[in-house]
Amino acid sequence: MSETEFLAGYDPAAFARPSVAVDLVLLTVADGRLAALLQQRQDHPHKGEWALPGSFVGIEEGLDDAARRVLATKAGIGTAYLEQLYTFGAPTRDPRMRIITIAYFALLPADLLAAAVQDRSDLAIVPLDVPWPGEQGGPVTARQAGQEPLPLAFDHAEILGHAVKRLRGKLDYSRIAFALLPEMFTLRALQDVHEAILGTTFGKPAFRRRMIDKGWIEGTGMRESGASFRPAELYRLVPVVAPAT
Repeated sequence: MSETEFLAGYDPAAFARPSVAVDLVLLTVADGRLAALLQQRQDHPHKGEWALPGSFVGIEEGLDDAARRVLATKAGIGTAYLEQLYTFGAPTRDPRMRIITIAYFALLPADLLAAAVQDRSDLAIVPLDVPWPGEQGGPVTARQAGQEPLPLAFDHAEILGHAVKRLRGKLDYSRIAFALLPEMFTLRALQDVHEAILGTTFGKPAFRRRMIDKGWIEGTGMRESGASFRPAELYRLVPVVAPAT
């Protein structure tokens, strides 16, 4: 039997087919806290609870295409660098049916997310409470200041926790944190971003020396404007030079 003959007689219903979805973990640092963009569900299941922006993947749609569609239609953001995070497929993660979700994550400036939620009552940028140190991992909670934790739908507390673990793990060897900073920034702002992500504080001299020693940043010779005291120097990210071929 040829492959053409085999495919002509193949029964797609021979095996149960789970549905596939994508969910986006869009993280930022707002008011000194690591925070995520969440959407309040308007329909069952978990109606009224908060979830990551997500959608089912169309039968003719690629995973990355679906993620970009969700970014535009549900988060209201035209473009961003999205990285696949992990695949979540526990059989009981969704009460409707067997649904496997591929989670993507991205770091976005707070002002970009703020613009996305400005006219949307169902969207909110919510600070995250991470109850574990370092890269231990586990679920996290989302809580507005002075309020009880928001109820999170499905397994999204675990997905958020996985994203925080990934982010913390990449922070020391990659340039990922600079996605949260403007083109020119102070060393204080860079330290604030690291402290928010890691949930800890650093000694200023040691942190700044480590950042400069990495060779990722360089001084611009310019200073911040509007400072009450002596303006701090502005730094920028050193461009990555492609190796010669």
